[in-house]
Amino acid sequence: MRSQDDFKIEDDFWLLRFQNDGNDTFHVERPINQGLIQFHFGIKGKAKLIFNSGNYALDLREEKSLLLYNPQKELPLNLELSPNSWVISMVISIKKFHSLFSKEADYIPFLSEENQDKKYYNDGNINPSMAIVLSQLFNYSLSPAIQNLYFKGKGYELLSLYFNRTDDPNA
Repeated sequence: MRSQDDFKIEDDFWLLRFQNDGNDTFHVERPINQGLIQFHFGIKGKAKLIFNSGNYALDLREEKSLLLYNPQKELPLNLELSPNSWVISMVISIKKFHSLFSKEADYIPFLSEENQDKKYYNDGNINPSMAIVLSQLFNYSLSPAIQNLYFKGKGYELLSLYFNRTDDPNA
């Protein structure tokens, strides 16, 4: 089974879910406008993000995350999902993102004044709290009537956990 789900959390904020339980590579392409921040989370297996017509690629492995932002050019989503792999991606506009963190802008490296017009890339590990939320985005049993609310809550929860700087992974 291969699937691609697109959940609009609200204006300028989307959650994308990609699942490849098949035996062949699943290739997904999606335009992403300039000025949007991308978060990619490797849940299971491995994937590859491809840029510049295949001239550059970033691996996304299980339990790893990537944050991508380039204010100077579009970074369309070109995802190659290996067999038995799952990925969650979030896309949010810089304007929406700033509105969430306006008081803490200095707390987030690429929001600082000296970095605001520069491209930014960060890879990291998925902590246990994030892993729970990411798993919940694949494994849920909900009425369609509340599905949108559920994904909205999980999208915000995932963002807050991503930027949480606690030293205690069980916090």
